[in-house]
Amino acid sequence: MDRGPLLAAFERARDRGFLGPGEVERHLDHSLGFVDVARSVLGALPARLVDLGSGGGVPGLVLAAAWPDAGMVLVESSARRAKWLRAEAAALALDRVEILEGRAEEAAHHPAYRESFGLITARSFAAPPATAEIGAGFVAIGGIVLVSEPPGTADRWPEEPLGRLGLHAPQFSTSGGAHYVWMRKAAATPADRPRRRGRAVKRPLW
Repeated sequence: MDRGPLLAAFERARDRGFLGPGEVERHLDHSLGFVDVARSVLGALPARLVDLGSGGGVPGLVLAAAWPDAGMVLVESSARRAKWLRAEAAALALDRVEILEGRAEEAAHHPAYRESFGLITARSFAAPPATAEIGAGFVAIGGIVLVSEPPGTADRWPEEPLGRLGLHAPQFSTSGGAHYVWMRKAAATPADRPRRRGRAVKRPLW
């Protein structure tokens, strides 16, 4: 994978305030950690994957570049950021990328997206309860929800409420010094999850 075009895209994202401070190389390396962990856990490339709150393109654009044959959906509620993502995906010739502008908790109930993806990723998307509730609505049984997470935070992902969403107990992985948590989908998610707009954040499940 050619790092140059992605680094240039992240420079443009940072200029627009879509990425936090720091060298763009660090954002790219952290995104590649998602690729490494997903490959080690899933064993095979997912046919379809979703990145929640793609914002400045991390890790969504990196995943799309690493797996050009997979169907990739980048979910972004900001119209400005969604427009930027479309332009960058076109510039990177990522033809199989769909930019879904809108609320993730609403898209998770759409028949085209409901429980139909092998991999859900999230980096700085929301607190653990909201990320798990929304991600569970997208991920197929056997797939995983993979989240960037600091070390030593297992208590942020309690097993019982995750189980009520159809997710197994959390597992923790590292790649390149970065830390990730992932949950495999064990059973169907209740039809009323995720809850309507804003509820997962305002009234977390735990």
